[in-house]
Amino acid sequence: MNSALIQLLVLAGIAVFLILKLRSLLGTRDGFEKKPLPPEAPRAESRREFEVIEGGPDRDITDHVAENSASAKALAAMKAAEPSFALTPFLSGARQAYEMILMAFERGEMDQIRSFLSDDVEAGFEEVIRARKERGLVVEANFVGLKEMALQEAVYDKASGFAELTVRFIGELTSVVRDQNGEIVEGDSKTVKRQRDVWTFARKMGDADPNWQLVATGE
Repeated sequence: MNSALIQLLVLAGIAVFLILKLRSLLGTRDGFEKKPLPPEAPRAESRREFEVIEGGPDRDITDHVAENSASAKALAAMKAAEPSFALTPFLSGARQAYEMILMAFERGEMDQIRSFLSDDVEAGFEEVIRARKERGLVVEANFVGLKEMALQEAVYDKASGFAELTVRFIGELTSVVRDQNGEIVEGDSKTVKRQRDVWTFARKMGDADPNWQLVATGE
C-alpha cells in the first residue's frame, strides 16, 4: 500500500470522527426545517394610551343623587335649561341660607329674610312670630353648626321652567324661651339641641334673578 492511499484513509477516518462528534452535540436535522429566526430586537416600552370618555356621568349630580334616578334626570334637565347652574354651589348657598333664615325666624327678625321666602312661607313665619309676641315670649337662639345636609329630591317642570330642590338639614343650636318677666319657660342655654328640617327651594331656570326662594318647610 503506497503512502498516498494510507494518507487518504487517515483523512477519511478523521472526517468520520468529526461527523459523529458533531451529531452528538447538535443532533440531527430531518426534512425541510425552517431556518432559525434571527433574535428579535428589544421592544421599546409601549406608551400607555388613555381613552377620553365623553358623555360620562356628571359628578356634580351623581355625588348627591343616584345616577339615572328621577332626581338625577331632573337636575340634568335643569342644567340643559340653564347651563351655568351647578348643584354643588347651590348646596353651599343653601347651607348659609339655612342658618340665616332659621336664626332670623327664631329671633323674629323677618325684614332681612323676606326676599328669600315665598308668600306662603312668609305668612306662616309671621303667624308664629306674632303668636309669640302676643304671649310675651322671647326666643334667644344661637346657631352652633350644621350636623348634616343632603339633597332629598329634585323636581323640574319643563313646561313652566320651574325647579324645586328639597334639602334635608340637621342643625345644632342652643335655644331659650323667656316670658315677659325674663324667666326661662323652655330650653337651656347650655344644652345643644338638634333640629331636623326639610326645606324646599324653588326658582325658574333661566330667569335673570339668580336667587332661590324657600317655598315649603317640614320635618
